[in-house]
Amino acid sequence: MGRSGLSGFVDLPPGTGDPSITIAQSIPTAAVLMVTTPQEVALADVRRAINLFKKFEINMIGLVENMSYFFDRRSEKPIEIFGRGGGEKLSREFGLPLLARLPLDPDIGRSGDSGVPLMISSPNSEAGRIFQVIAEKVLSSI
Repeated sequence: MGRSGLSGFVDLPPGTGDPSITIAQSIPTAAVLMVTTPQEVALADVRRAINLFKKFEINMIGLVENMSYFFDRRSEKPIEIFGRGGGEKLSREFGLPLLARLPLDPDIGRSGDSGVPLMISSPNSEAGRIFQVIAEKVLSSI
């Protein structure tokens, strides 16, 4: 356990199913980082989860919008495949800080498939730098 008392991370499935309820009931000192994608269907799931964690008075660190855009290297422009502004919308709605918008990046999938974390294989990539910012914000908030 570190000086902050942080002992680990749990990646929960979307929504308000048994895993989320169990965490909320069993670990009242948990801190939750909500992750969404820009689509309205994802926002609906995250809204329910936020309300669940609020009901149990669980500390919510903030939001991350995943798969926010794909960076087209040919045009050098971000393409917002799944829409725009979902994370910002939830941030305003619930008063939670939007910590970052992560790109849809094939390197993230490849690092998962290879078993070598992106922060080892490509720490200076755009996604790697964004993950570093998220980690710093999470650590400073707990």
